[in-house]
Amino acid sequence: MNKVTFHQIYRSWPLFVLAMIFTCIQSACKKDVTTGGPEITSVRNYAASPADTLVSTIITGQRVVLIGHNLKDAVQISFNGVPASINSVLFSDTSATVLVPEVIPFPSVPAESLNTIRYVTRQGATTFTFSIAAPPPSITAVSNENAKEGDSVYISGLNLFFISELSFAGTAITHFSEATDGTSVGFVLPALTQSGPVVVNTKSGIATTPYNVNDDKTGVLCNFDDINTFSWGTNTDNSSVAFPGNRGYYAVLKNDVLPAGDGNWWNGGRSINTNDVQWIPTDSLGVSIDDYALKFEINVPAAWSGTSIYVVKGYAFDYLARYEPWQGTNGAVTPFTTKGWHTVTIPLSLFRTNDGKGTAAADLTTLLGATATGAVNIQTKNFSGSPSASGLQAAVDNIRVVKIK
Repeated sequence: MNKVTFHQIYRSWPLFVLAMIFTCIQSACKKDVTTGGPEITSVRNYAASPADTLVSTIITGQRVVLIGHNLKDAVQISFNGVPASINSVLFSDTSATVLVPEVIPFPSVPAESLNTIRYVTRQGATTFTFSIAAPPPSITAVSNENAKEGDSVYISGLNLFFISELSFAGTAITHFSEATDGTSVGFVLPALTQSGPVVVNTKSGIATTPYNVNDDKTGVLCNFDDINTFSWGTNTDNSSVAFPGNRGYYAVLKNDVLPAGDGNWWNGGRSINTNDVQWIPTDSLGVSIDDYALKFEINVPAAWSGTSIYVVKGYAFDYLARYEPWQGTNGAVTPFTTKGWHTVTIPLSLFRTNDGKGTAAADLTTLLGATATGAVNIQTKNFSGSPSASGLQAAVDNIRVVKIK
């Protein structure tokens, strides 16, 4: 019996080997299909049908859908060499929805990385050649809208590179320095002759501020000089020693280290209170609350943290806006100073209930009332349960409300 069994096995051995080889081939083929390297075949616009069309060019900050194969388990997706944020919920084997990075430093991108999408999974990687363009520039802030000749000024925004022309209040800026990532451009301010917007002209478009700079009249509620609605509170001064670069008179907010929860804003040096003023024209009450902002220039020569500056209208504390530049994310605190004067912009949508941490007003009428008039009150408080980390000394000037959109 043993001989017969061995003989039968021996004779069937070639068939057994062939069967095993065939099984291995099938297994290998199946693995190649399901776990092979990624492949991108096209790019679609991220939108509901029928707007989810194929695109031939994408721009920074755009959300797109990459179409292809083996796109699951992505570990990195980069555009022009800049990694994008990955959300695994938006991936399948044949598509990946991803946000193109908002900041791509086009001038410093190596030639071999330009117009490329690099896709990496645990199983492999691929590089897809595709047109990636910089959108038109945008301006988000001006470091000092009322700077003086010789002051350093910085324009913040996006895609501020390949600049062909730059002007400030109608005056051409011929010497400037661009950040390589396009988020800022700096220059020394020349002599100015008028008010006007900031205009940045680049290869991809033009950005213009909706408000004027070098302008101490438009929307100004109090500049402590020719528009002086100051009523009571802290002292005013025009000295250029303590606060160099001033434009006439200014108010000085000042307090020592404050005990926990100290909100005695009526104490000496702790508030700026104007007479009733017209915040915005009544015929503008119907526009979006996001369209307007309260602005002022501030000068903080010594490190400041812990004390909060806040703004209310007409001594009504139902809506309040805080200014706490020392307050970082996750509770981190970084002492704040300015190098000279700095423009503060507080959109009216940031006036909120619950000590400035609650909900915004539904509209401008709710916030400002039917006549949009009332005092401007800029005051200080320690909102925390511990003594403030420092005192405060800050000059404030050119309080205004202007359209920012």
